[in-house]
Amino acid sequence: MHPADSEISPALECRRLSKAYGSGRVVLDGLDFALGAGEFVAIMGDSGVGKSTLLNLIAGLESADSGEVLIDGAPISRLNDDAATRLRRQKLGFVFQAFHVLPHLTLAQNVSVPLLLNGMPPAPALAMLAAVGLDGRGDDLPRQLSGGELQRVAIARALVHRPRLLLADEPTGNLDPQTAHEVLALLREETKATGAATMMVTHSEAAAAFADRVLILSDGALHAAASLASFNASRDR
Repeated sequence: MHPADSEISPALECRRLSKAYGSGRVVLDGLDFALGAGEFVAIMGDSGVGKSTLLNLIAGLESADSGEVLIDGAPISRLNDDAATRLRRQKLGFVFQAFHVLPHLTLAQNVSVPLLLNGMPPAPALAMLAAVGLDGRGDDLPRQLSGGELQRVAIARALVHRPRLLLADEPTGNLDPQTAHEVLALLREETKATGAATMMVTHSEAAAAFADRVLILSDGALHAAASLASFNASRDR
């Protein structure tokens, strides 16, 4: 959290968050973490350490064994299903590797979905498409777009309702390196422009390089990465 954010609640707080599975495997062990508005954080770590579990706990899709998650000060981990769904609709945005655009809807309609779910007018969808470099493409269908363009639509849809927190799970995993670079630059730019806090899970050093902070998930906790090179050297031992 930046000093300027100290007088307002962080976009995301994880307090003593713990999770283990039936086998006894601990994936999160009393994790404490905060993320401020406009901050872009990359989470890295080996496969199976719990990165996806962490995202699911933050989104309220899984329950922690102990601890709590607060989104914009609201404890999503203590809400009932209906209240948690409303909080996700209003406060969260999601960008995934597989895009998840709806093939039968136009680009404008796809981007309008979060607005409609929140009872908001759809007008901002076209401006958001323009912001991600798809001006004039609102009537196109997803089948007319490249992979990079589809991810731009996904970013526009995730940010159009001005969420407090954006969760991105391997957002460039299906893209070639040049397109991935362009999409990540856009994701960072729009994070700063909208003031959303962004948590990105990635295996890619190139993707993590766009973040303000890189954190490594290991042994149930998040650790600041001295450098990506040192992280990779530790994995190779």
